[in-house]
Amino acid sequence: MKIQIQKADLLNSVNIVLKAVSAKSTMPILECLIIEATALGIKLIGNDMELGIETIVKGSIQEEGMVALNAKVFSEIVRRLPENIISISTDENYVTEIICEKAKFSLVGRSGEEFPVLPEIEKENPLILSQFTLKEVIRQTVFSISDNESNKIMTGELFEIKKNELRVISLDGHRISIRKIYLKEEYEDRKVIIPGKTLNEISKILSGEASSLVNIYFTDKHAMFDFDDTVVVTRLIEGEYYRIDQMLSSDYETKVVINKKELLSCIERASLLIRESEKKPIIIRIGDNNFELNINTAIGSMKEDIDIVQEGKDIVIGFNPKFLLDALRVIDDEMVDIYLINPKAPCFIRDKDQTYIYLILPVNIHA
Repeated sequence: MKIQIQKADLLNSVNIVLKAVSAKSTMPILECLIIEATALGIKLIGNDMELGIETIVKGSIQEEGMVALNAKVFSEIVRRLPENIISISTDENYVTEIICEKAKFSLVGRSGEEFPVLPEIEKENPLILSQFTLKEVIRQTVFSISDNESNKIMTGELFEIKKNELRVISLDGHRISIRKIYLKEEYEDRKVIIPGKTLNEISKILSGEASSLVNIYFTDKHAMFDFDDTVVVTRLIEGEYYRIDQMLSSDYETKVVINKKELLSCIERASLLIRESEKKPIIIRIGDNNFELNINTAIGSMKEDIDIVQEGKDIVIGFNPKFLLDALRVIDDEMVDIYLINPKAPCFIRDKDQTYIYLILPVNIHA
């Protein structure tokens, strides 16, 4: 194999496939990335058996071929080379020469034949979203997946398609995040659980442009995201997702309409007094169209009032401030509606059309 690629193009593509490379594996080949040059172009591939990424990089091919190189070492070399054209060539023993200006590296590579190929997925009936929409939906939900691997279902997000509606749902046992979007056409009903890790990595690669599209294909065990010059294939999480609709309620005893920016700033100020080791709740008193926020920690205390429009009963309730912050930071509305039932029932932050719903469990403040 003999190819030439601009350093910036190569580095960008290496950074994309690195997201699917095992840092440490019992199979050393999974710590490699593949460089493959064929009549179809130059392709870089990473695959850790859960997540696989292929991307095409612009360059010239003098000789076709394929080599597997240690991804970490290769990426560090490319990162530190001058901003110029990089020449990569391999011999019959997969020893790979990397030359850029006066720098010359020789890396011991290996055959790419033993590298696991990405699952074959038929490109039929894709779910089509703009890159902007997919990136936003991930941003507005992925923070409330669980990082506890013992409950695999909670480490993923439910993508639920019903006709022309897509609902994306995540939960971690303390809160639920839901985003609903309307699609431009109708699709067959489908429910799949996509690993949160995959969605996080996809979000980093997406350009986020409204004019660029993502085609998403599904099989029983995999999902494929096809956009720009990149293909991401992920294994789906198997199992039945939680019956979310049973946890949602339209009942409320208290409704608050509050300026989102004011509330967000207020909670951020209160959080300055919380040590990480200290799980102190913020206490909220709602009454007489006033929203009073209190916090009392080993460092100090704070009290702040915000004017609100109140409907229904007065209430005193406590929350983990992080859960409120995470939800408020991804809501774009100027004013938010908060619905409460009692100090032990979850609160709901949702808009009129329920395009977003954030359910947050309260903290017991009378313990």
